[in-house]
Amino acid sequence: MKFTKMHGCGNDYIYVNGFAEHIDADRKPELVRRLSDRHFGIGGDGVIFINPGKSAAFEMEMYNADGTRAQMCGNGIRCVAKYVYDYGLTDQTDIAIESFGRVKYLELTPGSDGKVSTVRVNMGEPVLRAAEIPVISDNEQVVSEAIEVDGKVYEMTCVSMGNPHAVVFIDDADIKDLDIEAVGPYFENHARFPERTNTEFVRIIDRNNVQMRVWERGTGETLACGTGCCATAVACVLNGLTDTKVNVSVPGGEILCEWDRQDNVVYMTGPAATVFEGEIDEKMIVREEI
Repeated sequence: MKFTKMHGCGNDYIYVNGFAEHIDADRKPELVRRLSDRHFGIGGDGVIFINPGKSAAFEMEMYNADGTRAQMCGNGIRCVAKYVYDYGLTDQTDIAIESFGRVKYLELTPGSDGKVSTVRVNMGEPVLRAAEIPVISDNEQVVSEAIEVDGKVYEMTCVSMGNPHAVVFIDDADIKDLDIEAVGPYFENHARFPERTNTEFVRIIDRNNVQMRVWERGTGETLACGTGCCATAVACVLNGLTDTKVNVSVPGGEILCEWDRQDNVVYMTGPAATVFEGEIDEKMIVREEI
């Protein structure tokens, strides 16, 4: 099977051209787990299959590293856009890509080498109704609402950008020292999130800049999360902490997010990069149990 390793701000996935490679759907979860393993496989935050679309020219079929299907990935969809342009599947710089049945519209910016360097994505409307995110709450929206996690009380703001997010604002001194490996799984699997959740821990720098670390459901901490950056920007505005346009600094780089409140649309702009190409025989990545 041929593949391409790509990343957006360090959020790395293994990309498979579904136009050329045909893999049975029931085999994909286990294959994804093997490919994503950073010691016994290729290594990545998951696998994304680039397929012919039904409602758009292209479909992003995304899986987390644990083999579970995900609805949306902001960094991933930028890389899909780069892939289809760089590999000649389209010559258009304004394209549509569907993910989990929803279509996103993207503007591609090629660099001096003729390959895409940055992508602006219309991420659509943020979902704020608790039942639709989903998160269990007595309120219609969850804004600065208390939640007890592993014996500690946090305040969270919940947003869906096609997948659920719980945004938590923390003190300046906490974000670097936060033991996200310890607290992240408790948030992800908390009883208030019927479909689990992604969790963003955010430090406010000023009205236009924030710092974020993220725990992604099904994967763990990643260097970036595009939908998480968008959810963070929305949560910042809902809490009156930033303007509607905010630079979100993540361990892997920086992503610009803007919430157009008049049209109720979130835009995300960030880089996309190809790391390497390869070919793999899946029989070579079977891990023997000792």
